[in-house]
Amino acid sequence: MSSADKLPEQSVFKHSRAREWTPERVAQLSAQDIKQLRANAERLNESDLATLCDEVLKSARHAPAASPRKSSPSTKAHKLISRGRAFEGRGVWLEDRGKSWGGVRKSDGAVVMALWADAITSSDGECNYLLWAPNVLGARPWTDKAAGRERLEHCKRAVQLGNAEGLLVYGQALDGQLPEDKAHMVRGVDAETVIHFQVQLRGAEYWAVWGKRPRSGEDAQGV
Repeated sequence: MSSADKLPEQSVFKHSRAREWTPERVAQLSAQDIKQLRANAERLNESDLATLCDEVLKSARHAPAASPRKSSPSTKAHKLISRGRAFEGRGVWLEDRGKSWGGVRKSDGAVVMALWADAITSSDGECNYLLWAPNVLGARPWTDKAAGRERLEHCKRAVQLGNAEGLLVYGQALDGQLPEDKAHMVRGVDAETVIHFQVQLRGAEYWAVWGKRPRSGEDAQGV
């Protein structure tokens, strides 16, 4: 049974969760995810959300075709290593080397998280990265998996601490999947770049925020 099938059917819950979806947020999803969200909305009689999904899908069909989501050629110069080795280089041993995307350094309690490099957005000199969001209407199943629950705990701890460290992961995303869950190809983690960021709670979502997009080999300081 999928996580979407387990959602409560109470009307108050449905309406409050459905209202969390804005046009901008739906537009960030892949076409496959939007279709799944629309199907779940229709099953739960959330007609407004289903209509919103239709509108976003229609807009996407008229937009210029996007190129495959993969790392830019400039990243080829980076020294890339495995995720496990990258974390060990920061003094963190992952709970699950194959699934974990973060850990806590025992020496000082700092949180270190892996970030998919191509998912970083930048505006007015500020970089943002969505670390964790709830699995509303089954759109983010990774959230409910062990690695997703671990990420949530790391986000909460980072908020309490006031900062966290980030490692950049490069590869090619798989359409319709969060790269944290499944990717077409993972090339590795940049061994020369560490991001220092703050974690902000925006509604029900946790975001990493820092001052500028880093170049290979430099530390990016949080705002």
